[in-house]
Amino acid sequence: MAGRFEGLSDLEWKLFEDLMPQSPEKRGRGMPHAPFRKVLNTQLYVLITGCRWCDIPRGEKWASKSSAHRWLKRWYEDGTLEKLKGRILAVAEEKGMINWEYGAVDGSFSPWQRWR
Repeated sequence: MAGRFEGLSDLEWKLFEDLMPQSPEKRGRGMPHAPFRKVLNTQLYVLITGCRWCDIPRGEKWASKSSAHRWLKRWYEDGTLEKLKGRILAVAEEKGMINWEYGAVDGSFSPWQRWR
């Protein structure tokens, strides 16, 4: 079920700001990269709402789809995404929002169903 997401609040952004990679002191040619807060807003919007990359909202608190997707790939490769996930899980566990005794698996996307 799709959720609703309207962007990170200032307090929520403070949770993740220190995990973002450092910007290089001297940039090469090309356009400057989108602010990481906008990029993270866009990535979280796709994850929470379940929308397609081409359907992300436009506005001052969102990054472009290409920028958000490019940074998602970079953050996956350099470990930033794993750090973000760890921070989210740590906060959720601290607040008692995770029940580690329970687990569920959804096999509705299993490729084995196609071969029946």
